[in-house]
Formats: sequence, structure tokens, C-alpha cells
Amino acid sequence: MTVLEARGLVKRYGQVTALDGTDFEVGAGEIMAVIGDNGAGKSSLIKALSGAMIPDRGEIWLDGARVHFNGPIDARRAGIETVYQDLALAPAMSIAENLFLGREHRRAGLAGSLLRLIDRPRMQREAEAQLRQLGIGIRSITQAVETLSGGQRQGIAVARSAAFARHVVILDEPTAALGVKESGMVLDLIKRVRDRGLSVILISHNMPHVFELADRIHIQRLGKRAALVRTSEIGMADAVAVMTGAVSGEMSRASV
Repeated sequence: MTVLEARGLVKRYGQVTALDGTDFEVGAGEIMAVIGDNGAGKSSLIKALSGAMIPDRGEIWLDGARVHFNGPIDARRAGIETVYQDLALAPAMSIAENLFLGREHRRAGLAGSLLRLIDRPRMQREAEAQLRQLGIGIRSITQAVETLSGGQRQGIAVARSAAFARHVVILDEPTAALGVKESGMVLDLIKRVRDRGLSVILISHNMPHVFELADRIHIQRLGKRAALVRTSEIGMADAVAVMTGAVSGEMSRASV
């Protein structure tokens, strides 16, 4: 079943066409990779799906209903969470505070409604439970994010998205700048997010990681979808060839 779908998205910036009628889809509980050369329109596609950019034309459908996002908050309210490369974490704040950043729990009664006091114990309990479910090991839920390794910080950002997503988690280059061990930890975490029933959209230049994780690959080229292929039915070299335009994507479209 298709959870999130885009049809005929167009986006132009002056004389530059970023999206030229591109289509996209991701199924329930699926990891869909998005690959493409620089300038292929990957970022514009993801911005449209996450509400960060409004396309000039085209439609976006979520769970069979057409949606219109005026901003990222609309997409988040609809159950779509995005983790960008900068992670959007507050280094000096604790893990629990970062997990609930912008969505803090308030205390019950007047303390919460009038004084707007934060319910830190509840946030810490729920943060601990969330990290435990995803298998993320940390020393203390109250430690500052700036004390964590790069892989642990990525884990916190992914855990935050998984905690609030109801439909889709979008991950933009989640293993960039990570070592082999930390990348492996993040890859395992992404699989656990998928195992919880969420759909995952993975944007990555790391082809081995794409083929390890993804069920299907959306290959973007010149603002359009060049091909939609199953990782089980295409080789890495062929996927790169379609991405660079060395061969046509037509030969792979029947495999989806």
C-alpha cells in the first residue's frame, strides 16, 4: 500500500527547473532510497515532501488523501518527520530536552497551563523508553548532546523523528561524515525504525548503504524520476549508470 505519493511535481527557480514533473511513491513499512547526481532535484523533491518548499505544480497524497503543506509544521502534523544533515540538535541541552525540542510536555494543572512549567520527569521517562525501544545506548538521559559521539547524535535525531512520526521518516545523508562503526550503528537503527511500521525515505550518496537498506530505489535525474527499481533486481553499477545517464532507466521500470 502506498503511504506517500507525489504526482507531477514542478518547481522552478527563475530559469532553473529543479523539478520537471517528477513522480514519487513510498509504500507502508518500506525503505525507499533516493539517489541522483548533484542538481538532479533530490533536495527539491524532499523539501516538497517535507513541507519545506511549495511546488509550483503537482500533487502530494498521504494515505490516499491529497494534502497541501504550507510549511514543515504542516508536514509534521500530518505525521512526516525529517532529519536533515545538520540534525537540528541543541548541543548544550540534554538528550531528553532535544528529543522533545519544540514539543515539550507541560506540567498538569495551573503550573502547566498558566506558568507553562515543563514536566521534565515525564520527558525523561518517555525519552528513556524511546531510546530503549530503538536500542540506543547512552550513559544518562540528562547528559548534554555535545558530549555524544557523531553516531550517537545521529541516533538521537533519528529517535526524535521516530517518536513523533506516524507515517514517514525522511533521512538526509544519515551516515555522512561517520566512521565505519558509527555508520553501522545508524544503519541498524534505521532498520529498527522500519520494523516499527514506519516508511523511511533515505537520501544517500553511499551506494553500499543504499543497497544494504533499501527495498527500492528512486533514481532522480534532470528533475525527473529516471527509474524506480528494486535493489534485489538491479546491480550497483547499473543503478549508477541510470543515475548518470549512461543508460536509460526504461530497462528497469518493469521490475517495480
